[in-house]
Amino acid sequence: MILKAYQQKKTLKKPLAPVPELSLDPSCGLPIFCIQKHAASHLHYDFRVECQGVLISWAIPKGPSLNPYNKRLAIRVEDHPLAYRHFEGVIPPGNYGAGEVVLWDEGIYTLAGLKAKKDIENACLKGLEKGHLEIELYGHKLKGGFVLQQWKKEKDKNWLLIKRKDQYVDLKIDVLEHNQSVRTCFPNTF
Repeated sequence: MILKAYQQKKTLKKPLAPVPELSLDPSCGLPIFCIQKHAASHLHYDFRVECQGVLISWAIPKGPSLNPYNKRLAIRVEDHPLAYRHFEGVIPPGNYGAGEVVLWDEGIYTLAGLKAKKDIENACLKGLEKGHLEIELYGHKLKGGFVLQQWKKEKDKNWLLIKRKDQYVDLKIDVLEHNQSVRTCFPNTF
């Protein structure tokens, strides 16, 4: 995977603060995921999964849900650098993605019960090619099974994010109400 599309869009007119290079417990050995609440031109949630050194990314306009009956549009966007996984702050006006960003959730993920990072990432790539990923999230706010299903049209950027029926389903709670950062005290005013 390459970051060409991301690099072409990201030409900063004003410098950003450096992105801290933090890591999860390396003894875990599983790939990470993150969800960034992003108040750009339109409020959305960026869902990102680590795969072979980059973050495969989708923009979710209405945000994720713990209700399996809520099918959420997830628009495939360009891959992002792995270092972006912890970014919180304000992207200055005039730059790609300008607006506030909060790290809404983070954790690790697996696919099909696989335990080795290399196997998980290979399965992730195959799922992307087929247009179907069944992913298990172990985050602060999102846990359990989710399905990412590409719309039928070949090469369509539109996918659906659907919560699988498991012990983490919650039909009563709107998980988006828990809008604080999982990492910092960055003020979430949106």
